[in-house]
Amino acid sequence: MAETHHVVVLGGGVAGIEVATRLAGRAVGERQLKVTLIDRETAHVWKPMLHTIAAGTRDVYQQQTAYVAQARSHGFVFQPGEVLGIDRGARHVLLAPWLSAQGQELLHARDIPYDTLVLALGSEANDFGTPGVREHCRTIDSRRQAIDFNDEIRLRILQSATEDKPLAIGIVGGGATGVELAAELIQLATLAEYYGARDMSRKLSVVLIESGDRLLAAFPDRIAQATRVRLEELGIAVKVGAKVMAVEPEGFRLSDGSLVEAGLKVWAAGVKAPDLLARLDGLEMTRAHQVVVGPTLRTTRDENIYALGDCSSLTLQGQARPLPPTAQVAHQQARYLARWMPDLLTARPVPNFTYRDFGSLVSLGGFDAYGSLGKFGFFKGGFIRGRVAQLGHAMLYRSHQARLHGFWHGSLLWLVDRINARIRPAIRVD
Repeated sequence: MAETHHVVVLGGGVAGIEVATRLAGRAVGERQLKVTLIDRETAHVWKPMLHTIAAGTRDVYQQQTAYVAQARSHGFVFQPGEVLGIDRGARHVLLAPWLSAQGQELLHARDIPYDTLVLALGSEANDFGTPGVREHCRTIDSRRQAIDFNDEIRLRILQSATEDKPLAIGIVGGGATGVELAAELIQLATLAEYYGARDMSRKLSVVLIESGDRLLAAFPDRIAQATRVRLEELGIAVKVGAKVMAVEPEGFRLSDGSLVEAGLKVWAAGVKAPDLLARLDGLEMTRAHQVVVGPTLRTTRDENIYALGDCSSLTLQGQARPLPPTAQVAHQQARYLARWMPDLLTARPVPNFTYRDFGSLVSLGGFDAYGSLGKFGFFKGGFIRGRVAQLGHAMLYRSHQARLHGFWHGSLLWLVDRINARIRPAIRVD
């Protein structure tokens, strides 16, 4: 049997699943790459779509990719489990027992050996130590959290409709997740009326709270301003320059002492790497627990570990700030690492990672979309909106599907989505 080099990928998000899919079966000199993907979920969902699953305007079971099926089709191994730690000396990943939803132990605790480790653990909302966030707020950083939120919002809508009571939802964080979720919830209320929840648009109120002086701080000002105007037209109360000091059962306590009442509370502010990374002694970290990497995405203090996507921090030559934690950056880094890792592992010279900014897009459900074009080409920095921007947003997802499944399979998935949109309910009603 041919000797193998074992690459273990932690995290099956945008970056992790693309690296595992592209690397499986590649050769490193005389050795074959054996690739193992580890994730605590059983299926992958494109993270920019999580807010639609949370609102129920997209069906998770139509949009997810089962890791077992992807592994079977592309030749890597999937190991379900939550990572407890990494023994860098022995080159082992330590996995906790894998439990069912009922608490039954399905798999024992395990040690997974590696020759090369790829950290692609993504990111999560940052509560900045704000009192009450963990007790009273939901976050939407994973497939499971999105499903759980949707379960609750459907129950809340049912209660509001049957008891004729208002439903107030508060969202902290004026980035893309908070903005898009707010719009999706308004769309949910409108569609719920069609399926029998009378006057739901009147009963449901959404407030969006941002501590900065405007929404979408990472976007051009024109997009931020247009987005705020449209959100307010939809009936969403937008509060900027409003810092949340504590979360209480009744709502959000602001720095001026006022209380923003909310029965259902969502925290979508800030970005930090998973807490696991803070426990990895010896690796260079940022204050947000991101792993600092060099121009080939190799960690600065361990030549056997690479990191990419939201859990990594890379400052390009000549730049003052690290790359932003976006799906666009994660995809480009995954493509780079999958292409050049065989050469990196045999110490061949490779080019440094370069990033191309293809622009920014924000989608307000079926109401509108806004975007800026990339910082290159003839239309450098141009502004787009409406159907053109909505198509661009949709194409980002379809491109991701094509990278995972191939052009024809990805095209069939798009066709199935279009058929389902015609014959299935527009929201989750079961």
